[in-house]
Amino acid sequence: MIEISLGKLVLLALIALIVLGPEKLPHAARTAGALVRRLRSGWDSVRAEVERELEIEELKRTAREAAARAEALQADMNKAARDTREEVASTATEVRDSLVGVSEDMTQAEQARVEPVSIEPPRLDPSHVDSLHVDQTRETSHGGI
Repeated sequence: MIEISLGKLVLLALIALIVLGPEKLPHAARTAGALVRRLRSGWDSVRAEVERELEIEELKRTAREAAARAEALQADMNKAARDTREEVASTATEVRDSLVGVSEDMTQAEQARVEPVSIEPPRLDPSHVDSLHVDQTRETSHGGI
C-alpha cells in the first residue's frame, strides 16, 4: 500500500488545519478515519475472497487428481478381478475334466472287475470216506508202502 512517513503525516495535518480550520478538523479526521477503515475492510474482503477462490481451485484440482487415481485403481481392480475369474474358470474346467476322467476310470474298473467265484470242496460219497479211512490206517500200521 501507500507508505506515509511521520514527516508526511505531520505535513498533511498542518495543511488540513489551515484549509479546514480548527472547528471542522476533528469531524474531517473522523470521516477520513472511517474512510480508511472502509478501504481496509474492503481490501481485506477482496483478499479473503481471492484466497477462498484459490483454495476452491486447489480443492477442485486435488479432487480431479483423486478421481483420476480412483479410476486408474478401479481399472486395475477390474483387470485383476477379470484375470482371477478367468483363472478360476480354467481351474474349474481342469478339475471337472479330471473328475470326468476319474469317473470313467472307475466305470471301467467296475466293468472289468471279476465277480469272485465261490469254490466248494468236492463232495465225497460216504462209502468212499470209509474206504479212505481204512486205507490210511493200513498204511500207518504197516509202516507205509
